[in-house]
Amino acid sequence: MERKEISKAVITRLPRYYRYLDELLEEGVERISSGELSKRMKVTASQIRQDLNNFGGFGQQGYGYNVEYLYEEIGKILGLDRRHSLIIIGSGNLGQAIANYGNFERRGFVVNGMFDVDRELIGSTVRGIRIRGMEELEDFIRDNDVQIAALTIPKTQAPAVADRLVAAGVKAIWNFAHIDLTVPDDVVVENVHLSESLMRLSYLFCSKRDGKHKRTGGMEES
Repeated sequence: MERKEISKAVITRLPRYYRYLDELLEEGVERISSGELSKRMKVTASQIRQDLNNFGGFGQQGYGYNVEYLYEEIGKILGLDRRHSLIIIGSGNLGQAIANYGNFERRGFVVNGMFDVDRELIGSTVRGIRIRGMEELEDFIRDNDVQIAALTIPKTQAPAVADRLVAAGVKAIWNFAHIDLTVPDDVVVENVHLSESLMRLSYLFCSKRDGKHKRTGGMEES
């Protein structure tokens, strides 16, 4: 059977469903309707049903969704039911912050290697993980079945390092460098450009502020 193509918008919303379902489980909620879930998430009930119907629906008429079952199924869709070996290239402040965030392991993402070119960092440890020199990169990937690499390095270095990762067999790159990477079709890249996110926040903030000033200020526009 041909696999159904899922839109990027739906995939983007799945982690949010997972997070809210996790909160419901912590609260002891056993089942929830799409209407109740929509009030929590500020997403329409129709949108929730459409999104979940891409994967089979999971709900029952007159019952709603079993929270634990839906949580587990979305986890499987997101690949969180398995262990992912992760390395971090760049062991500065951002790289160390990622390594220190213990919640990743709860989701199955295990950081088992960190790399840098700074000789003052090499040999030190972060949360029990030894920082290694870049000369060890390829052997470490091969010996530890590394699946994902996080890039927290300057953009000038990122393309060359990405090429090394791809050549060594890494198929997923979590890219924090402020540059778009060119990789083969069988390699996936998730770009996390923090400055772009901050600029979007600035736009939304300024739009609301300026709009309010236009409505209530002394120089109100007609």
